[in-house]
Amino acid sequence: MPYNTQLPKLILREYGRHIQQLVDFAVKIEDDEVRNKLVLDIIDMMGTMNPTLRNVEDFRHKLWDHIYMMSDFKLKANSPYPVPERETLLRKNIKLKYPKQKIRFAHYGKNIESCVNKAAEMEDPAVKQEFAQVIGNYMKLVYQNWNRDNVNDLTIKQDLESLSNGKLQLDEDSDLDSLTKSTARRQENKPQQQNRNNNGGRNFQRHGQNKNYKNFKKNR
Repeated sequence: MPYNTQLPKLILREYGRHIQQLVDFAVKIEDDEVRNKLVLDIIDMMGTMNPTLRNVEDFRHKLWDHIYMMSDFKLKANSPYPVPERETLLRKNIKLKYPKQKIRFAHYGKNIESCVNKAAEMEDPAVKQEFAQVIGNYMKLVYQNWNRDNVNDLTIKQDLESLSNGKLQLDEDSDLDSLTKSTARRQENKPQQQNRNNNGGRNFQRHGQNKNYKNFKKNR
């Protein structure tokens, strides 16, 4: 009995060697009707053995592409789909280059820099100042989430001015705590809401117990 290492390499290992042998046998059948019937049975078996493909859009089309690949594109069958080309199915994946861009302030992230650059190019001074105010608020929130410590507003304003190359500046009395306060309020309301839900459950349970006790007393 030969070892698997001595047998031909499987093209799609997830279907196993038995399916591969059936596909190889189907390629050699000369009768078109018999071959087509066997191919349909193999397709059904492939779908049963690989149920994850059922979640893929048009999974049966995928199975037909796989059986052509397993036959080294030598199979002749009445496929309900166009016969794929070897170059299309066996093309190598194109590796995407990872963007290598330096972030001046890593704790703010790249999105902050993008927002700052767009706001710095705005022509309307009023709109530009409003965007600077929003960005400053968000920068303070991000800084506190990253550092878990309170930060001086002056530091945020200086970082904003540095990121924008002096094009975005905030006044000394600018409030940068609106987002931070709203986030803190949401965090404070969560335990209250949970306690309210738990109390509601206990009240409902207590009401049910009282009702059952009344019914029991009435039946006696």
